[in-house]
Amino acid sequence: MATTDEIVKRLQESRPPATDAATYLTIVEKSLTPEALPALQEILEDVALTTEIGWDLVDMLIDVPGSEECLESIARLGNPREVILKVLEVMEKTAAAGEEEHEAGRQRDEEKVEDEGDKKGKEKETEESSAAITTKGETKATRHFVTLCGMLGILLKRLQVKAPSRFLHTTLETVQRCYDATSAASTAAVISLVQSLARKTRPPLPSRKSSVKLDTPFQDSDPAKQAPDPEAERSDTLNEDEPQLIANLLQSFITCIIEAYVNSNGVEWASRMLEYTYPERIVPRRKTMIQTFKEVVEFQARDALVGQLVALASDLGLSKLPSFKLKEYLEGPIHRQPLSIDYDPQQPEKLHLSTGGLICLNAYWMFAADVFDADRGFPDEQLIPQYMLPDHQTLLTNFLGNEPQGQILANPGTTEALIVMAIWLDGRKAISNPKGAGTTGGFMPYHHLLTLISAFHPNLRVRNAATVVAGYILHADPEEEDRLAILEDMLESCIFPTLQACAVTWLREEIIAAKRSGSKGRFSSPDCLETIQYTLFPDLSHLKQADASSLHNFWAQSAPLHLQVANFALFLFGEDYKALAPVGMAAAIEHRYVEPLLHAARALKKAAADKEVEVNEEFLMQLSILEDTLSRISLQ
Repeated sequence: MATTDEIVKRLQESRPPATDAATYLTIVEKSLTPEALPALQEILEDVALTTEIGWDLVDMLIDVPGSEECLESIARLGNPREVILKVLEVMEKTAAAGEEEHEAGRQRDEEKVEDEGDKKGKEKETEESSAAITTKGETKATRHFVTLCGMLGILLKRLQVKAPSRFLHTTLETVQRCYDATSAASTAAVISLVQSLARKTRPPLPSRKSSVKLDTPFQDSDPAKQAPDPEAERSDTLNEDEPQLIANLLQSFITCIIEAYVNSNGVEWASRMLEYTYPERIVPRRKTMIQTFKEVVEFQARDALVGQLVALASDLGLSKLPSFKLKEYLEGPIHRQPLSIDYDPQQPEKLHLSTGGLICLNAYWMFAADVFDADRGFPDEQLIPQYMLPDHQTLLTNFLGNEPQGQILANPGTTEALIVMAIWLDGRKAISNPKGAGTTGGFMPYHHLLTLISAFHPNLRVRNAATVVAGYILHADPEEEDRLAILEDMLESCIFPTLQACAVTWLREEIIAAKRSGSKGRFSSPDCLETIQYTLFPDLSHLKQADASSLHNFWAQSAPLHLQVANFALFLFGEDYKALAPVGMAAAIEHRYVEPLLHAARALKKAAADKEVEVNEEFLMQLSILEDTLSRISLQ
């Protein structure tokens, strides 16, 4: 095996013109070791040589530890057109390999969990964690991405062409596709890249204090040491529309990155906004999410990176978009991957901002102004939406589309941002536009959209926030018949017991509010319960003949609803509200509902004690609560 000195000597003595370029590349490839890199880096300071072979070395060098200085030399001195294309090619290849590696690792982890018989425990731990955050460690793909982004920041500024936006579009579209939004290092690299590119067409971006140190490769690279573009089109000046096209591309790109980041990280805006806006809902002696994010370093870094992305978007001009323009973007056609177009500088109108990214950006401005007491630099009136109805309803309708479950699951962060908007608007009592446009009959469909998020969002705290807002919007509907219709529809048609349980809670709140206000409407008379009593208290007599397995399945599927209905019955037949029960209702529900359900609870507890069914402590506790509640109902 050759020594390092022998390898270095071979690299020095065989460099062109001693050999041709192809032969020398072969020699370099066979000589690449970490120990030989300093000698190679010195050789690459030869501008003519690096211009000729630099682009071919990117793929060879990227996997060699410590090769960053060599790659910087290639970015400074190589042919920028050729090197840019090679960098993008290598970026796609390493990102694909990294994704395959991650997927293989995920499958191995799943198999291990299943083998250990701990899958349910892991799922619960994930669901109930203080913040739903999934981060992959700094992988090889991440390190490569960061280095390659640093190279692109140098290369794109060296280009001397009439239409640099063509190169920029290809670059940004590739970077976006390869970007791992769960990686803080990748996010810092993207921020640094945009800052570097923006300085070429705009005044230097203001420095911003942050707990995130954007320590990315080559950010201090000396422009004086960069070679001119060997293919520079010196006879032609930059096309006059290019600065604006570049600015538009950077704006589109940053909205894509913001959405990707928010969708991939547990930002917990909704839960924290809920705590800020409705402090009376905070459970005493339990740590809030606002406190958690102040105390946990990892979460602080998460907030700081979002703040950097939003600050960069503002620096790129997105905070200066007129309200009417922002409204057009948000309420117009949905653009999910705006950079994946056949870009033509002659058709700038085909380039759009990411709709989801704008939603996240606007929601962050609302969230930060309240929770962080941040000065966004412009008034509330500039934010969109201005009202829940029809503005926010339009956003929800457009974004969720015809497949709301799929959109919510694919875009959890953007969906959470939509809920943040709703909380912000409700906190300001901006329920409906006083001008009346589009508000008539809008409460039920709007409420339905909110409950879809309550049902399908993967994060328990976002589901809770959506449910809370749905409750407020129900009670805010000025038409009593509408409110009753919404509750009837949920009790009769909803397939989610947890949401049906919410409907029971909201019914109780409506009855209490009607009594307090002295209302003479539907919620103050037996007429209200007359129409829904058979849905609220269905005939469960079949449970008396059911076996233990059937009873177990029944309770596992419908526990939240029947616990809440039992509480409602205890409330309704108390001294204060029993006059609201229609004549004969008490005896009827005792026969068809209370007795069969009480029998089922006792039978299930006995079956569990006899080991006929397998249940956990929570299951048994629910049965005990149900039995106690039903036993306390006075139906005489």
